[in-house]
Amino acid sequence: MSLIAGLFARNSPMSLKRFLLVRLGRVISYPIRRQLRQFEVACQTPEAVQTQLLHRILIAQSNTGFGRDHKFASINTIADYQRNVPIAPYEYVAPYIEKVQRGDTSALLADRRVLMFALTSGTTASRKLIPVTDAYLNTYRRGWNMWGVKMYRDNRGRRVAMRPIVQMVGDPEEFRTESGIPCGNLSGYTAMVQMRLIQRMYAVPYITGKIKDAKARYYVALLFSMTRNVSQFMAANPSTLVQFARTLDAEKESLLRDLRDGTLRADLDIPPDVRAWLTRKLSKNPAQAAELGAIADKLGRLYPTDVWPVEGTVINTWTGGSMGPYLRQLPQYYGTPPIRDLGLLASEGRMTIPLEGNTPSGVLDIWSHYFEFVPEGEIDSPQPTVLGAHELSEGKSYFIVPTTAYGLYRYHISDLVRVTGFYGKTPLVEFLGKGHRFANLTGEKLSEYHVTKAMDAVAKRVSQPVTAYSLAPIWHDVRPYYGLFLEEPDASDEVGLKRFLVEFDHQLGEENVEYAAKRESGRLGPVRALLIPSGAWAVWDRARLAATGGSPEQYKHPCLIGDIKFRDTMQVIREVG
Repeated sequence: MSLIAGLFARNSPMSLKRFLLVRLGRVISYPIRRQLRQFEVACQTPEAVQTQLLHRILIAQSNTGFGRDHKFASINTIADYQRNVPIAPYEYVAPYIEKVQRGDTSALLADRRVLMFALTSGTTASRKLIPVTDAYLNTYRRGWNMWGVKMYRDNRGRRVAMRPIVQMVGDPEEFRTESGIPCGNLSGYTAMVQMRLIQRMYAVPYITGKIKDAKARYYVALLFSMTRNVSQFMAANPSTLVQFARTLDAEKESLLRDLRDGTLRADLDIPPDVRAWLTRKLSKNPAQAAELGAIADKLGRLYPTDVWPVEGTVINTWTGGSMGPYLRQLPQYYGTPPIRDLGLLASEGRMTIPLEGNTPSGVLDIWSHYFEFVPEGEIDSPQPTVLGAHELSEGKSYFIVPTTAYGLYRYHISDLVRVTGFYGKTPLVEFLGKGHRFANLTGEKLSEYHVTKAMDAVAKRVSQPVTAYSLAPIWHDVRPYYGLFLEEPDASDEVGLKRFLVEFDHQLGEENVEYAAKRESGRLGPVRALLIPSGAWAVWDRARLAATGGSPEQYKHPCLIGDIKFRDTMQVIREVG
């Protein structure tokens, strides 16, 4: 075994090797720690920092086709910029991106090299292509590095630094454009181009992004992770971590057999070249297989907390928006390690950097992008109020509108956020949801944010299993209502479920006064549960992803579906309420 391999051996005690590795980590992280201190200073003057950044972007991009069409060279003030460039969605910039796809980078970018196109998650629409340049990669890495250094610093006692990480990534090259530019998953690309030392910190090989079959991907990720002294479980969506844990228990016999023999199940749907690569990396671990087998026999299960002690782990995942149902399932499988939010980030870029644990809020990344904000109620106005980062108010909700250094200008990403406080003078922001998700049967204008907030509040008061759910409007000639679509096993206690529905219906009125008014006037009926078969939501989510070509790692199950015909698409077993 090489020195480096020995350093990463599973369950290695603190030793000279471990000491040297930690010291190496401190040397590597020193520039990042200095950068973080400088960022903290910058957060005292967000207006100046943001104004300077916008001017740098416009000057750098003034000779691009987009820059010329929008007269970047003549822009001297923020007001000039707002007059020349409208707030607009992806479709506005799409013609320029199409030219870049064909090889005309100057249509949109000052950078002459496009490393790849990051494909958006496909959560809400067809996937979009976001150009990844060196400027993009630099800002992306800087944000992650500052987030990581602060996370490690806050968890020193758990000795997570320089220990392996479990993170599943996607395919960095799903296809290529006609000019030969790869298009795929950004996390897969960044894992692929990491320096060798950093790659060794990841328990799951990046090549697993080439595995399309979900069961095979989870199985391989588990097989490779079980031999490592894992310190972190990282996934954008906590549903990934739930499925990771469930697969471990469901496939424990096969996993332990492969762990013992150094093999990889032949019936898994894995491309031959990927299987050959993975097989070469496997080795026999009979002692560890026997140890875990004894645990499984004793407990009748095998969960992550049985393999990796909770005292030495951290969970990194999204905690805001609609993540509540999945977060509530994590303790069953992982215990209660610290949870760190990853921040508001997407293929379009990182928006926030959480600097504390157990909160979905993060400080606005004022170094990377220029940000504007539109108050929630004005997004559809022909002349909405537009605010800078320094003009926001605590407790208010806004649509965030970023301008990037890689071709997105006043980009309407549809993310609704709320200001929870300030770091210095820079706002702390939490993600609420995609603002276009709403339903409106009788004028109640119910949003996904109202739904998820009500669900989280009631779940704290009433014990009710909710594996996954969506609320959808149900039209009825006598009195329309909202249906809470739940899988049938969640309704084993029908009396308890009815109590939960009453509380949930009341809480929706607490979150949305229009909903309360429509319920009081009798224009809306009470929420009813519509029970669907066990596993139906997983099937529905997979079909939705297949239709949009989305990324499983970033996919967000919608907790509100505004389609009045949605009920007709689902196999409803019965209603309760």
